[in-house]
Amino acid sequence: MQTMHPTLLVGPADWDPKEMPREEFNERLAALWRDHPNAGGAVVYGNSSAHAALAYLTNFTPKLEAALAFIPRHGEAQLLIGGGVNMVPAAKPLTFVENLAPLREAAKAAATWARTLAAGDIIMIGGDAMPTGMHNAFDQALGADRGIQTADASLQARMTTKRPRELHALRTACATLDAAAQALRAASHNRKSVTDCILLAEHAALQRGAQDVRSLFSLDDGRTLRPFDIPLAEGRDGLQVYLAVRQSGYWVDGFVRVTPAGDALQEKIGGILDAMIAAAKPGLSCRDFVKIADAERGSFQLHPLAGNVFGNSIGLALDEPPILARDSNARLEAGAVYSLRAGLLDETGAGAISSAIVAMTAGGSDVLWRDGAKP
Repeated sequence: MQTMHPTLLVGPADWDPKEMPREEFNERLAALWRDHPNAGGAVVYGNSSAHAALAYLTNFTPKLEAALAFIPRHGEAQLLIGGGVNMVPAAKPLTFVENLAPLREAAKAAATWARTLAAGDIIMIGGDAMPTGMHNAFDQALGADRGIQTADASLQARMTTKRPRELHALRTACATLDAAAQALRAASHNRKSVTDCILLAEHAALQRGAQDVRSLFSLDDGRTLRPFDIPLAEGRDGLQVYLAVRQSGYWVDGFVRVTPAGDALQEKIGGILDAMIAAAKPGLSCRDFVKIADAERGSFQLHPLAGNVFGNSIGLALDEPPILARDSNARLEAGAVYSLRAGLLDETGAGAISSAIVAMTAGGSDVLWRDGAKP
Protein backbone atom coordinates (compact mmCIF):
# COMPACT_ATOMS: atom_id res chain seq x y z
CA MET A 1 0.00 0.00 0.00
CA GLN A 2 1.39 3.39 -0.92
CA THR A 3 1.67 5.76 2.03
CA MET A 4 2.22 9.48 2.64
CA HIS A 5 5.97 9.48 3.19
CA PRO A 6 8.90 11.45 1.79
CA THR A 7 10.18 10.14 -1.52
CA LEU A 8 13.76 10.26 -0.18
CA LEU A 9 14.75 6.64 0.40
CA VAL A 10 16.71 5.87 3.55
CA GLY A 11 18.80 2.96 4.75
CA PRO A 12 21.55 0.95 3.05
CA ALA A 13 20.89 -0.59 -0.35
CA ASP A 14 24.30 -2.11 -1.08
CA TRP A 15 24.53 -5.18 -3.26
CA ASP A 16 25.19 -8.29 -1.14
CA PRO A 17 26.60 -11.00 -3.44
CA LYS A 18 25.99 -13.63 -0.76
CA GLU A 19 22.25 -12.95 -0.73
CA MET A 20 21.83 -12.15 -4.44
CA PRO A 21 24.89 -13.42 -6.35
CA ARG A 22 25.68 -12.32 -9.88
CA GLU A 23 24.35 -15.61 -11.24
CA GLU A 24 20.90 -14.66 -9.95
CA PHE A 25 20.87 -11.55 -12.13
CA ASN A 26 22.33 -13.46 -15.07
CA GLU A 27 19.40 -15.88 -14.88
CA ARG A 28 16.91 -13.01 -14.74
CA LEU A 29 18.47 -11.43 -17.80
CA ALA A 30 18.50 -14.75 -19.64
CA ALA A 31 14.73 -14.98 -19.05
CA LEU A 32 14.31 -11.43 -20.37
CA TRP A 33 16.11 -12.33 -23.62
CA ARG A 34 14.05 -15.52 -23.96
CA ASP A 35 10.89 -13.42 -23.75
CA HIS A 36 12.23 -11.03 -26.40
CA PRO A 37 14.29 -13.11 -28.84
CA ASN A 38 14.57 -10.29 -31.40
CA ALA A 39 15.94 -7.71 -28.96
CA GLY A 40 19.53 -6.54 -29.13
CA GLY A 41 19.48 -4.66 -25.84
CA ALA A 42 17.35 -3.08 -23.12
CA VAL A 43 16.99 0.43 -21.70
CA VAL A 44 15.73 0.34 -18.10
CA TYR A 45 14.61 3.50 -16.28
CA GLY A 46 14.01 3.92 -12.56
CA ASN A 47 13.54 6.72 -10.04
CA SER A 48 13.13 6.88 -6.27
CA SER A 49 9.44 5.97 -6.39
CA ALA A 50 9.40 3.51 -9.31
CA HIS A 51 12.51 1.38 -9.55
CA ALA A 52 11.48 -2.25 -9.04
CA ALA A 53 12.48 -3.32 -12.57
CA LEU A 54 15.81 -1.52 -12.36
CA ALA A 55 16.55 -3.19 -9.02
CA TYR A 56 15.44 -6.57 -10.36
CA LEU A 57 17.94 -6.43 -13.22
CA THR A 58 20.84 -4.45 -11.68
CA ASN A 59 20.21 -4.33 -7.89
CA PHE A 60 20.47 -0.53 -8.13
CA THR A 61 18.10 1.65 -6.10
CA PRO A 62 18.11 5.34 -7.11
CA LYS A 63 17.65 7.22 -3.84
CA LEU A 64 17.72 10.81 -5.09
CA GLU A 65 17.74 11.24 -8.85
CA ALA A 66 16.73 8.86 -11.60
CA ALA A 67 18.98 6.25 -13.19
CA LEU A 68 19.20 4.46 -16.55
CA ALA A 69 20.64 1.05 -17.34
CA PHE A 70 21.78 0.16 -20.86
CA ILE A 71 21.91 -3.64 -21.01
CA PRO A 72 23.11 -5.35 -24.19
CA ARG A 73 22.14 -8.91 -25.01
CA HIS A 74 25.86 -9.68 -25.23
CA GLY A 75 28.43 -7.83 -23.16
CA GLU A 76 28.43 -5.75 -20.00
CA ALA A 77 25.77 -3.30 -18.89
CA GLN A 78 26.23 0.43 -18.35
CA LEU A 79 24.47 2.39 -15.60
CA LEU A 80 23.91 6.15 -15.76
CA ILE A 81 23.17 7.77 -12.41
CA GLY A 82 21.95 11.21 -11.41
CA GLY A 83 23.94 13.65 -9.35
CA GLY A 84 27.08 14.13 -11.38
CA VAL A 85 30.46 12.45 -11.41
CA ASN A 86 30.94 12.94 -7.66
CA MET A 87 28.07 10.47 -7.02
CA VAL A 88 29.70 7.59 -8.90
CA PRO A 89 31.84 6.33 -5.95
CA ALA A 90 28.78 6.34 -3.69
CA ALA A 91 26.75 4.41 -6.27
CA LYS A 92 29.28 1.65 -6.91
CA PRO A 93 28.42 -0.44 -3.80
CA LEU A 94 24.74 -0.50 -4.81
CA THR A 95 25.17 -2.65 -7.92
CA PHE A 96 27.29 -5.29 -9.61
CA VAL A 97 27.40 -3.15 -12.77
CA GLU A 98 30.95 -1.88 -13.10
CA ASN A 99 30.48 0.71 -15.84
CA LEU A 100 28.91 3.71 -14.06
CA ALA A 101 28.69 7.26 -15.40
CA PRO A 102 26.69 10.46 -14.75
CA LEU A 103 23.23 10.72 -16.28
CA ARG A 104 23.65 13.44 -18.90
CA GLU A 105 21.89 13.81 -22.25
CA ALA A 106 20.26 10.42 -21.73
CA ALA A 107 18.74 10.09 -25.20
CA LYS A 108 22.02 10.96 -26.92
CA ALA A 109 23.84 8.45 -24.71
CA ALA A 110 21.25 5.80 -25.59
CA ALA A 111 21.67 6.42 -29.31
CA THR A 112 25.45 6.14 -29.00
CA TRP A 113 25.09 2.91 -27.04
CA ALA A 114 22.56 1.48 -29.50
CA ARG A 115 25.05 1.84 -32.35
CA THR A 116 27.33 -0.62 -30.56
CA LEU A 117 24.66 -3.34 -30.48
CA ALA A 118 24.12 -6.17 -32.87
CA ALA A 119 20.98 -6.03 -34.98
CA GLY A 120 17.67 -6.19 -33.17
CA ASP A 121 15.02 -4.14 -31.45
CA ILE A 122 15.51 -2.10 -28.28
CA ILE A 123 13.53 -3.10 -25.19
CA MET A 124 12.18 -0.18 -23.12
CA ILE A 125 11.38 -0.88 -19.46
CA GLY A 126 10.11 1.77 -17.06
CA GLY A 127 9.19 4.17 -19.84
CA ASP A 128 5.88 5.09 -18.21
CA ALA A 129 7.79 6.57 -15.26
CA MET A 130 10.08 8.65 -17.49
CA PRO A 131 9.53 12.40 -17.74
CA THR A 132 7.68 13.18 -20.94
CA GLY A 133 10.56 15.14 -22.42
CA MET A 134 13.02 12.32 -21.85
CA HIS A 135 10.64 9.76 -23.31
CA ASN A 136 10.07 11.84 -26.43
CA ALA A 137 13.81 12.32 -26.84
CA PHE A 138 14.32 8.56 -26.62
CA ASP A 139 11.70 7.96 -29.29
CA GLN A 140 13.44 10.39 -31.62
CA ALA A 141 16.93 9.10 -30.87
CA LEU A 142 16.20 5.39 -31.17
CA GLY A 143 13.02 5.05 -33.19
CA ALA A 144 14.48 6.02 -36.55
CA ASP A 145 16.96 3.17 -36.72
CA ARG A 146 15.49 0.45 -34.50
CA GLY A 147 12.13 -0.78 -33.32
CA ILE A 148 11.33 -0.10 -29.66
CA GLN A 149 9.47 -2.78 -27.72
CA THR A 150 7.75 -2.07 -24.41
CA ALA A 151 8.68 -4.92 -22.12
CA ASP A 152 7.13 -3.90 -18.79
CA ALA A 153 4.33 -6.48 -18.91
CA SER A 154 6.55 -9.45 -19.73
CA LEU A 155 9.12 -8.49 -17.09
CA GLN A 156 6.43 -7.92 -14.48
CA ALA A 157 5.09 -11.40 -15.14
CA ARG A 158 8.56 -12.74 -14.36
CA MET A 159 8.84 -10.55 -11.25
CA THR A 160 5.48 -11.71 -9.90
CA THR A 161 6.72 -15.30 -9.68
CA LYS A 162 9.29 -15.18 -6.91
CA ARG A 163 12.55 -17.04 -7.37
CA PRO A 164 13.97 -19.07 -4.42
CA ARG A 165 16.38 -16.34 -3.28
CA GLU A 166 13.60 -13.77 -3.47
CA LEU A 167 11.32 -15.95 -1.38
CA HIS A 168 14.08 -16.30 1.21
CA ALA A 169 14.46 -12.51 1.31
CA LEU A 170 10.70 -12.10 1.76
CA ARG A 171 10.64 -14.64 4.60
CA THR A 172 13.43 -12.72 6.32
CA ALA A 173 11.54 -9.46 5.87
CA CYS A 174 8.38 -11.06 7.28
CA ALA A 175 10.29 -12.16 10.38
CA THR A 176 11.39 -8.55 10.81
CA LEU A 177 7.81 -7.33 10.35
CA ASP A 178 6.71 -9.79 13.01
CA ALA A 179 9.35 -8.51 15.43
CA ALA A 180 8.11 -4.97 14.86
CA ALA A 181 4.49 -6.03 15.40
CA GLN A 182 5.37 -7.82 18.64
CA ALA A 183 7.25 -4.77 19.90
CA LEU A 184 4.21 -2.63 19.07
CA ARG A 185 1.89 -4.94 20.98
CA ALA A 186 4.15 -5.11 24.02
CA ALA A 187 4.47 -1.33 24.15
CA SER A 188 0.72 -0.81 23.77
CA HIS A 189 -0.10 -3.31 26.54
CA ASN A 190 2.40 -1.49 28.76
CA ARG A 191 0.46 1.75 28.18
CA LYS A 192 3.22 3.46 26.27
CA SER A 193 2.32 6.59 24.33
CA VAL A 194 1.32 6.32 20.68
CA THR A 195 4.65 7.83 19.66
CA ASP A 196 6.63 5.39 21.81
CA CYS A 197 4.66 2.41 20.49
CA ILE A 198 5.44 3.29 16.88
CA LEU A 199 9.07 4.18 17.55
CA LEU A 200 9.68 0.94 19.47
CA ALA A 201 8.18 -1.05 16.60
CA GLU A 202 10.36 0.76 14.05
CA HIS A 203 13.44 0.32 16.26
CA ALA A 204 12.81 -3.43 16.51
CA ALA A 205 12.72 -3.66 12.71
CA LEU A 206 15.86 -1.58 12.26
CA GLN A 207 17.72 -3.73 14.79
CA ARG A 208 17.00 -6.75 12.59
CA GLY A 209 18.48 -5.08 9.53
CA ALA A 210 15.50 -3.32 7.96
CA GLN A 211 16.54 -0.75 5.36
CA ASP A 212 13.37 1.28 5.71
CA VAL A 213 10.29 1.24 7.94
CA ARG A 214 7.09 3.12 7.25
CA SER A 215 4.14 3.50 9.57
CA LEU A 216 0.62 4.88 9.71
CA PHE A 217 -1.66 4.91 12.75
CA SER A 218 -5.18 5.83 13.75
CA LEU A 219 -6.39 8.39 16.25
CA ASP A 220 -10.10 7.94 15.45
CA ASP A 221 -10.81 4.33 16.46
CA GLY A 222 -9.47 2.85 13.25
CA ARG A 223 -11.56 4.85 10.80
CA THR A 224 -8.57 6.54 9.14
CA LEU A 225 -4.79 6.20 9.28
CA ARG A 226 -2.21 8.98 9.25
CA PRO A 227 1.58 9.49 9.35
CA PHE A 228 3.46 11.27 12.12
CA ASP A 229 3.61 15.03 12.11
CA ILE A 230 3.91 15.80 15.84
CA PRO A 231 4.76 13.63 18.90
CA LEU A 232 1.73 12.16 20.69
CA ALA A 233 2.14 11.65 24.41
CA GLU A 234 -1.15 9.91 25.20
CA GLY A 235 -1.66 6.17 25.38
CA ARG A 236 -4.67 4.27 24.03
CA ASP A 237 -6.62 1.16 24.97
CA GLY A 238 -6.54 -0.03 21.38
CA LEU A 239 -4.23 0.78 18.50
CA GLN A 240 -4.59 0.37 14.74
CA VAL A 241 -1.28 0.60 12.88
CA TYR A 242 0.07 -0.05 9.39
CA LEU A 243 3.73 -1.12 9.17
CA ALA A 244 5.83 -1.59 6.03
CA VAL A 245 9.36 -3.01 6.19
CA ARG A 246 11.99 -3.08 3.46
CA GLN A 247 14.85 -5.56 3.87
CA SER A 248 17.38 -6.74 1.29
CA GLY A 249 15.43 -4.60 -1.18
CA TYR A 250 12.12 -6.46 -0.63
CA TRP A 251 9.02 -4.95 0.95
CA VAL A 252 6.45 -6.59 3.19
CA ASP A 253 3.64 -4.82 5.01
CA GLY A 254 0.93 -5.48 7.53
CA PHE A 255 -2.03 -3.99 9.36
CA VAL A 256 -1.68 -4.61 13.09
CA ARG A 257 -4.48 -4.04 15.58
CA VAL A 258 -4.03 -4.18 19.34
CA THR A 259 -7.37 -4.62 21.10
CA PRO A 260 -8.83 -5.33 24.53
CA ALA A 261 -10.24 -8.77 25.21
CA GLY A 262 -13.56 -9.71 23.67
CA ASP A 263 -13.45 -7.27 20.76
CA ALA A 264 -16.24 -8.37 18.41
CA LEU A 265 -14.94 -6.34 15.47
CA GLN A 266 -11.52 -7.93 15.75
CA GLU A 267 -13.00 -11.41 15.91
CA LYS A 268 -15.06 -10.71 12.78
CA ILE A 269 -12.16 -9.44 10.65
CA GLY A 270 -10.01 -12.29 11.95
CA GLY A 271 -12.61 -14.72 10.66
CA ILE A 272 -12.67 -13.06 7.24
CA LEU A 273 -8.87 -13.10 7.02
CA ASP A 274 -8.76 -16.77 8.05
CA ALA A 275 -11.34 -17.61 5.36
CA MET A 276 -9.36 -15.71 2.72
CA ILE A 277 -6.15 -17.52 3.65
CA ALA A 278 -7.86 -20.92 3.69
CA ALA A 279 -9.30 -20.33 0.21
CA ALA A 280 -6.13 -18.86 -1.33
CA LYS A 281 -4.72 -21.04 -4.09
CA PRO A 282 -3.52 -20.54 -7.67
CA GLY A 283 -6.40 -19.62 -9.95
CA LEU A 284 -8.61 -18.09 -7.23
CA SER A 285 -10.20 -14.92 -8.59
CA CYS A 286 -10.77 -11.55 -6.98
CA ARG A 287 -14.49 -12.17 -7.25
CA ASP A 288 -14.04 -15.35 -5.18
CA PHE A 289 -12.41 -13.27 -2.44
CA VAL A 290 -15.27 -10.76 -2.61
CA LYS A 291 -17.80 -13.55 -2.04
CA ILE A 292 -15.84 -14.73 0.99
CA ALA A 293 -15.71 -11.27 2.56
CA ASP A 294 -19.37 -10.53 1.85
CA ALA A 295 -20.48 -13.88 3.26
CA GLU A 296 -18.45 -13.46 6.46
CA ARG A 297 -18.98 -9.79 7.32
CA GLY A 298 -22.66 -9.97 8.23
CA SER A 299 -24.10 -6.52 9.02
CA PHE A 300 -20.70 -4.85 9.29
CA GLN A 301 -19.64 -2.39 6.61
CA LEU A 302 -16.40 -2.85 4.67
CA HIS A 303 -13.55 -0.60 5.75
CA PRO A 304 -12.57 1.93 3.03
CA LEU A 305 -8.97 0.64 3.12
CA ALA A 306 -10.06 -2.97 2.60
CA GLY A 307 -13.30 -2.66 0.68
CA ASN A 308 -12.58 -2.09 -2.99
CA VAL A 309 -8.89 -3.04 -2.80
CA PHE A 310 -8.04 -5.92 -0.47
CA GLY A 311 -4.54 -6.89 -1.52
CA ASN A 312 -1.78 -6.96 -4.08
CA SER A 313 1.38 -8.74 -5.11
CA ILE A 314 4.37 -7.55 -3.10
CA GLY A 315 8.14 -7.72 -3.45
CA LEU A 316 10.54 -5.12 -4.84
CA ALA A 317 7.61 -2.68 -4.72
CA LEU A 318 4.98 -2.23 -2.04
CA ASP A 319 2.15 -2.45 -4.57
CA GLU A 320 3.25 -4.76 -7.35
CA PRO A 321 0.61 -5.66 -9.89
CA PRO A 322 -1.78 -7.26 -9.87
CA ILE A 323 -3.85 -5.17 -7.48
CA LEU A 324 -6.56 -7.35 -5.95
CA ALA A 325 -9.82 -5.39 -6.20
CA ARG A 326 -13.54 -6.11 -6.26
CA ASP A 327 -13.82 -5.19 -9.95
CA SER A 328 -10.59 -6.88 -11.05
CA ASN A 329 -10.26 -9.97 -13.23
CA ALA A 330 -6.93 -10.89 -11.61
CA ARG A 331 -6.35 -14.42 -10.33
CA LEU A 332 -3.78 -15.68 -7.85
CA GLU A 333 -0.69 -17.15 -9.49
CA ALA A 334 1.52 -19.99 -8.34
CA GLY A 335 4.86 -18.72 -7.07
CA ALA A 336 3.59 -15.22 -6.28
CA VAL A 337 3.55 -13.55 -2.86
CA TYR A 338 0.53 -11.46 -1.86
CA SER A 339 -0.40 -9.02 0.84
CA LEU A 340 -4.05 -9.68 1.81
CA ARG A 341 -6.18 -7.60 4.15
CA ALA A 342 -9.62 -7.62 5.72
CA GLY A 343 -11.30 -4.61 7.32
CA LEU A 344 -14.69 -3.58 8.67
CA LEU A 345 -16.56 -0.70 10.28
CA ASP A 346 -19.06 -1.26 13.08
CA GLU A 347 -22.30 0.62 13.74
CA THR A 348 -20.44 3.38 15.64
CA GLY A 349 -18.04 3.99 12.75
CA ALA A 350 -15.07 2.40 14.51
CA GLY A 351 -12.81 0.49 12.15
CA ALA A 352 -10.48 -2.49 12.20
CA ILE A 353 -8.05 -3.95 9.64
CA SER A 354 -5.84 -7.03 9.83
CA SER A 355 -3.64 -8.53 7.14
CA ALA A 356 -1.38 -11.39 6.12
CA ILE A 357 1.44 -12.15 3.68
CA VAL A 358 0.96 -15.41 1.79
CA ALA A 359 3.09 -17.25 -0.79
CA MET A 360 1.24 -19.27 -3.41
CA THR A 361 2.29 -22.90 -3.68
CA ALA A 362 1.19 -25.43 -6.28
CA GLY A 363 -1.86 -26.48 -4.29
CA GLY A 364 -2.54 -23.69 -1.84
CA SER A 365 -0.76 -21.04 0.19
CA ASP A 366 2.01 -20.71 2.75
CA VAL A 367 1.48 -18.01 5.37
CA LEU A 368 4.68 -15.98 5.75
CA TRP A 369 3.15 -13.53 8.25
CA ARG A 370 -0.23 -12.84 9.79
CA ASP A 371 -1.43 -10.17 12.18
CA GLY A 372 -1.69 -11.95 15.51
CA ALA A 373 -4.63 -9.77 16.47
CA LYS A 374 -4.79 -11.19 19.98
CA PRO A 375 -5.53 -9.16 23.10
